[in-house]
Amino acid sequence: MTTDDMKSAVSAQQLRDEMVRHLVGMGALRDSRAVAAFRRVPRHLATPDEDMARTYRVEHAVITKTDPDGVQLSSVSAPRIQAMQIEQGDIRPGMRVLEIGSGGVNAAYLAEIVGENGLVVTADIDPEVTGHAEKFLHETGYEGRVRVVTGDGEAGVPEHAPYDRVIVTVQAADIPPAWWEQLVEGGRLVVPLRMRGMTRTVAFVRRGDRLVSDGFELCGFVPMQGAGENRVRLVLLHDVEGEEVGLRLDGHPEPDAEALGSALNTPRVEMWSGVTLAGDESNEHLDLWLTTVFDNLPLLTGKPAARARGLVASISPHGIPTLVEGDSFAYRTVRPTDDPDRFELGVIAHGPRARAVGDRMVEQIQVWNREQRGNHARIGVYPADTPDDQLPAGRVIDRPHTRIAITWP
Repeated sequence: MTTDDMKSAVSAQQLRDEMVRHLVGMGALRDSRAVAAFRRVPRHLATPDEDMARTYRVEHAVITKTDPDGVQLSSVSAPRIQAMQIEQGDIRPGMRVLEIGSGGVNAAYLAEIVGENGLVVTADIDPEVTGHAEKFLHETGYEGRVRVVTGDGEAGVPEHAPYDRVIVTVQAADIPPAWWEQLVEGGRLVVPLRMRGMTRTVAFVRRGDRLVSDGFELCGFVPMQGAGENRVRLVLLHDVEGEEVGLRLDGHPEPDAEALGSALNTPRVEMWSGVTLAGDESNEHLDLWLTTVFDNLPLLTGKPAARARGLVASISPHGIPTLVEGDSFAYRTVRPTDDPDRFELGVIAHGPRARAVGDRMVEQIQVWNREQRGNHARIGVYPADTPDDQLPAGRVIDRPHTRIAITWP
């Protein structure tokens, strides 16, 4: 190695060590085998055009491919997200693991953990993506330990089944039968599952012909392509270029966009719940509660300029749950309190019936705080032909292959 090569190698190792320190410190990495894998894999080689230091930032994802409309098709997920899914998967030495959605880096982490007696298969529908994965795995010495398959992940990879674990690294709206048919009984499926617009990476355990959740985390992933593609639809309420505001629909009723657009331009009504969150406390469980109890709760999204103009009070990359009733709507928001580490939950409503719609949302925020705040939702996945009387009481989301039930204690 030249002196420059040696300096680069030392620098990359230092960056990996620092990344691991951050991941361990924030609780994203706990398993010692996963810690060792993240210290060893040179992830920066998968994104040679990216600044190396940025590649090792725990929240930094690198988009590697978009379609002509700018939709993100492939990425190297942020280290925290990869660590989170690997921890959810409870990967152990000697296991057989299928990864749906390739990129190379995650497969290398998995190969390190399962060891020489295990098997990692990584599949992607896009030959360009699998080509990049093969190149990375070759350059980093993992090509003999990972099998790369080009094909639609909807079908899994039956020739190497069964698998102890299936890790899905693309957003999915449904669970294809192949994924759990190729999974051993008691095996774990980790998947970024979109439920009424809200995506959570869920750890499922196979129990016969159903999947039972064993924890979930808030996340964002590029959407699945191929036979399983099922994208959210955006309906614009305000279409001025650069300051667009719209609703993301995922099986929700068709909104009256014209009436809601008019409502957006009426004075806002602010209503407050008296319920507070700590500064580091997520809304994710509240949002799942709201989508469980309300039939029409699409997600409000917008450009930063829309907030700057005062059209909306909040912007989130995940979207904000918004209760829609005809010509009026209300969405969740927060405001500071006298305690610098706490924020009060509230609602901003627009339209002729703003106060009535806002009241309904505030009421459910208070119900969640009173009855469910210490609880987490349970998510079950059942075959599509499962009768209603065999499903638990809760919110049922019907997809082509499955019925997804969100329930609460």
